Amino acid sequence: MNCLQAAWNTHATELRHWTSRRLADSAEVEDLLQDLFLKAMRQGERFCSVDNARAWLFEVARNALTDRLRARRDSEALHDDLPETVEETATVDQLVSCLPRVLSELNEEDREAITWCDLQGMPQAEFARLKDLSVSGAKSRLQRARERLRIRMATACQVRQDDSGQVVDFVPRGPAPY
Repeated sequence: MNCLQAAWNTHATELRHWTSRRLADSAEVEDLLQDLFLKAMRQGERFCSVDNARAWLFEVARNALTDRLRARRDSEALHDDLPETVEETATVDQLVSCLPRVLSELNEEDREAITWCDLQGMPQAEFARLKDLSVSGAKSRLQRARERLRIRMATACQVRQDDSGQVVDFVPRGPAPY
């Protein structure tokens, strides 16, 4: 008797019981078990090198069951006269509308650090060299500037966050009046 047949004989009853607790239709149970056996057969000699045949069989059975359940989810066709859905931009992404005005209210040192490193993508090491700072000094400057920007955005744009810290609402502010 080959290793697949031995593994199947050992675990088929347990697999059938496990599957029948998850599928109401006995014909579906038998179909799934047959598919499982065929997948194991297709492995050929590789199945014999599996360390734990029971674990392999149950994993493949679980995946096959998941695929079956996904495929039979009820779906309903949409009417042709429905308007197209518009993707909503996350609130935190909309918050960028407050950025120009708040950024203009920061001191020049903070504004430069944020503009060059965060908005224009300049590496912090290059920013440090440009401003004649140590790399750690540039990182500290940028970190302090980000914190002042965060505080100013929260105040000026009335940012509200949920318990997990995610932005849920804010009051947009246009450009500064001249």
